Amino acid sequence: MNTISIDFQKFVDWDNSPFILFSSSGKILYLNNAAEILFGYVSKKELYDLTLAYAPQNFGYRTTTLSLNYDSFSFYAITVGYEDEEQISIRFYNAPRTRSVAPNEKDKLVSTNINLLLEANIALFKTKNTNALQLLTDPDIPSFKIDQNRFSKLLRKSLDTFRASDSIYITLKLLVGEHVIISGEKKPIVQLSIEANGRYNDADEEIRALAAQSHITSLLKERTIKLEVPLIQD
Repeated sequence: MNTISIDFQKFVDWDNSPFILFSSSGKILYLNNAAEILFGYVSKKELYDLTLAYAPQNFGYRTTTLSLNYDSFSFYAITVGYEDEEQISIRFYNAPRTRSVAPNEKDKLVSTNINLLLEANIALFKTKNTNALQLLTDPDIPSFKIDQNRFSKLLRKSLDTFRASDSIYITLKLLVGEHVIISGEKKPIVQLSIEANGRYNDADEEIRALAAQSHITSLLKERTIKLEVPLIQD
């Protein structure tokens, strides 16, 4: 098959697996969309050093199985390759985002429009705080079942840790291609991200406990809180 005239770059751009092409001096020559997001959590130097550490001794490609974690990114393998002394590439393989959890207490779950519930708790936060706040949500996220009281408490506790921040950025989106397993069934994941220039950590243990009670994965960092919520509709 003659593939000389085919432009493969757009297919690499669409790939969910991060791909980066470095020069021999560590300059980024190309990166796809997934790698651009990854650079929000790890430095260029760290990834270039990783590339050199796992490069094959001779021209060609080498795949190595290993466990890598950068914030919410998890990888189980990388491929490093080069065909000359000028360029070297690295590709990351996403680890399956699955975990088995016990069924939720179904009698407490109510079909909920998460966008409306989030906006209601933000409005309550604004009655006591004057922080500049930006909200970006996905209106196409369908209604799904959650414990509204517990989730609202989790939202209030999370927002309150940013009470002294100058500006707060909140995003709500569906994590495409990722899921959680509940009672043997795959459920999509909705991610709520709250980010600012800093936050208090006095309520972190309570936030983790509230999240765990609802089978929500909580990722708490110095400037961010991310909540990964299973999308249960039945």
